Amino acid sequence: MNSRSSRGVLALWLLPLLFLALFFFAPLISVFRLAGEAAVTAAPQANLLERITRPLGFTFYQAVLSTLATLALGLPAAYIFGRYTFPGKSLLRVLTTLPFILPTVVVAAAFNALIGPRGWVNLGLMNLFDLTAPPLQMLNSLPAILIAHVFYNTTIVIRVVGSAWSQLDPRMEQASRVLGATPLKTLREVTLPLLRPAILAAGLLVFMFDFTSFGVILLLGGPQFATLEVEIYIQAMHMLNLPLAGLLSAVQLLCTLGLTIAYSRASLHLNVPLAPRLQGEGMRRMRTWREKLLVGVTIILLAVLLVLPLAALGARSVVRLEADRGERGGVQTGLTLDYYRELFVNRRLSLFYVPPIEAARNSLVYAGTTVLFSLTLGFLASSALARRARINRVLDPLLMLPLGTSAVTLGLGFIVVFNRPPFDPGSFPLLIPLAHSLVALPFVVRTLLPALRSIPISLRQAAGVLGASPLRTWWEVDLPIIARAALVSAVFAFTISLGEFGATSFLARPEYPTLPVAIYRFIGQPGALNYGQALAMSTLLMLVCGLGILLIERMRLPGLREDW
Repeated sequence: MNSRSSRGVLALWLLPLLFLALFFFAPLISVFRLAGEAAVTAAPQANLLERITRPLGFTFYQAVLSTLATLALGLPAAYIFGRYTFPGKSLLRVLTTLPFILPTVVVAAAFNALIGPRGWVNLGLMNLFDLTAPPLQMLNSLPAILIAHVFYNTTIVIRVVGSAWSQLDPRMEQASRVLGATPLKTLREVTLPLLRPAILAAGLLVFMFDFTSFGVILLLGGPQFATLEVEIYIQAMHMLNLPLAGLLSAVQLLCTLGLTIAYSRASLHLNVPLAPRLQGEGMRRMRTWREKLLVGVTIILLAVLLVLPLAALGARSVVRLEADRGERGGVQTGLTLDYYRELFVNRRLSLFYVPPIEAARNSLVYAGTTVLFSLTLGFLASSALARRARINRVLDPLLMLPLGTSAVTLGLGFIVVFNRPPFDPGSFPLLIPLAHSLVALPFVVRTLLPALRSIPISLRQAAGVLGASPLRTWWEVDLPIIARAALVSAVFAFTISLGEFGATSFLARPEYPTLPVAIYRFIGQPGALNYGQALAMSTLLMLVCGLGILLIERMRLPGLREDW
């Protein structure tokens, strides 16, 4: 690699590295410094190795099981989205994306509304069999954790693998069938090797989210289950044990770094051959009964596991089943819109009361800014990684580190570092979308990079020979090929920002909450009325998120097919 190319790669890395240095490494180092200072003055802790290995072992165990379960559902779903057209496809795509963006407190409320002691399933079984106690005890168990992780992360597999699957040249599979290969052999020897980079990328992202899971473990797993993230929260916020919290954060970071390096080396030479095709090419309607059965069963599974909890949440927000706080006498059960009406009433005359429309506006502004930041930084970093340079082997894993960092640790670090005007949370509103961009950036890079690496160099050379400038070559050659990946990246960044709760709870001002923060306020207060208001606002958040995703997917970029 010549010096001119090396300077070009370094120039592309400049802004992403500056962003990581200021808003990731500086807060992280500040927390580790505080933990180190506390460790010097603290007494030695008993059973230190066991207190590290026990949550670490369970973290890997549940992450592996959750990732395998997510791939088992996500890969067939990615296939039907990438290969077939069927009625309601756009709506189903939006509905399968909604779980990924919802805050963990909302997901916990959705599963509680569906399978909790007073959930729809238990209420139906109790009425059907005349039971006095709920027969289904799913909450506070490992299956509840696994189901919730599948609920959250299936859309990652659908988006990443489905995008690559839809762009595979169907003539490769057709040629394999003409040469006598069975459909199973074609899948095993042609399709899956071509999709391996996308499957690895999706599997890594799912594993990272399962590995750093916090809210799902805490709210649905119960006190008997503790991942590294939960243990960091307990030690830092409840036990005030900063030395152990800092050590656990360091272990979590090392694990994330190791996983990222292994992935980068494994997928270095594996690229999906993508190429622009005619609109609708590769997509077809179901012909045989086997295809109809496959699509039908997959849609039913998606509806049961992903859509049904959301429907239970929405239905519970318009049904009164128990008395409000302080209410005496008979309870008037049945359909009601009181929970929605109460959202616009400030009964406690709180100075920090914010109507839902303003909380939604705050969330949308932060999400739009996050998309702008993360796409800009992601294009620069992905363009640098798409070029061969030794420095990429070192810098590539750094982009994944924010996914492996405790939200509690990062939130504390932001407060420690950015505590003075003009960069404190009260004076610098961009701090929240910058924090959201830390989480969104790895998704953007991992989605854009396979598409950029797969652009045949011959297409660019041909454009140059025909007199096209570098800018025109990028606009008419590169952009049509990576447009789909760019749209997927924008959806990821937008949805991550809308549903982010951990860092926002530290940084948001009381008078400018996002929808997740406002929902948490209601859930944190006792009484059926507050719980109903939380469900109502959660339903509004689902509608806002669904509308935002639908608008993004309706954007027509160059080379983007209508079915996407």
